[in-house]
Amino acid sequence: METMTQKIDLNNLDKSDWEAFKFEEIAEKISETVNPNTTDLEIYVGLEHIDADDIHIRRFGTPNDVKGGKLRCYPGDVIFGKRRAYQRKAAIVNFEGICSAHAFVFRANPEIIDPNLFPFFLHSDQFMHRMVDISVGGLSPTINWGDLRQQEFLLPPKDQQAKLAELLWAMDEVIERENEVLIRLNVNYASEKKDIYESQENKKIVLGEKINILSGFAFKSKLFNTSNEGMPLIRIRDIAESKIETYYSGEFDEKYLIKRGDLIVGMDGDFIMNIWDNEDALLNQRVLKIRLNENENSLLFSYLNHFLQKELDKIHLGIGATTVKHLAVSDVRKIKLPIPKNNVKTVIEKLDLFNTNIKNIEYKISSSKALQKSLINQVF
Repeated sequence: METMTQKIDLNNLDKSDWEAFKFEEIAEKISETVNPNTTDLEIYVGLEHIDADDIHIRRFGTPNDVKGGKLRCYPGDVIFGKRRAYQRKAAIVNFEGICSAHAFVFRANPEIIDPNLFPFFLHSDQFMHRMVDISVGGLSPTINWGDLRQQEFLLPPKDQQAKLAELLWAMDEVIERENEVLIRLNVNYASEKKDIYESQENKKIVLGEKINILSGFAFKSKLFNTSNEGMPLIRIRDIAESKIETYYSGEFDEKYLIKRGDLIVGMDGDFIMNIWDNEDALLNQRVLKIRLNENENSLLFSYLNHFLQKELDKIHLGIGATTVKHLAVSDVRKIKLPIPKNNVKTVIEKLDLFNTNIKNIEYKISSSKALQKSLINQVF
């Protein structure tokens, strides 16, 4: 990879002989429509099946899932989300199927652009930012083909495109190999947890007898801001990724300070739990913090890290159909958690090792994706 990058010298690309083309010259828009109720095709791809900044389609639906006219797509085509272009959804098709009418189906013109390079071009900041600029509408901004077809983009000569495509696909192969490792780790981790959780040798503890729960405070929303003024504030949407979007500029009681390593749970929606992994922040309402009673063994905290989410999911499933499900503190206190009678330390060490390996490979994938994005933008 490094040798190839040096050979191409992306830092000093000479674009003096590059040529500008209208998008309608670069790619064809495929407009073949299909009725999902009568088609023999078996695969449907909606925008919900495409991940942001990913050239691969990793999930599918079926024509039975949808109604109304859809677009036909063929191997080698690219599905591009024309609604909410800021979501950066563009993925290669490797099957015959149908896709959402809220997407464009593009087919590269091999006379102008190497089809192997085309998907990466669509993911460049140059292209994506232009798509956001030409989108029209309020709540669901959409790209019109009449506007897109006239947009001009600078492309390298055909004799350079194959080498550039080879470089970018080599980076993609690195990411895919790392993803395969992550999948195996997660499967093995889940299998190990299942064996432990369902063991006949377990005893059950009532969680409310072992823990102390602190519910978040109803901080005044008029003092919320996104300009980093005051203290970071943990809202439910921040829990899963330990991220910070909102700040609170008012006074607060320090008992609501959450520190790195604290266990927090969202009380609305999916009841997501996580070990907080960011700077000190305030515990907002409908988020709770769990800590062990002073006389409890710290091993129980690590055990909760691995198994509390399963118990929360069971509570979630047991709540009747409502628009938004709500978790009560009493629900958490009543949890009867199965835990090994013996060798708890050994069990936790094994699971902690899985967690460490998973986090390490996730970091590698994140770094590889950042490098891939950098390479794409150096090219285009």
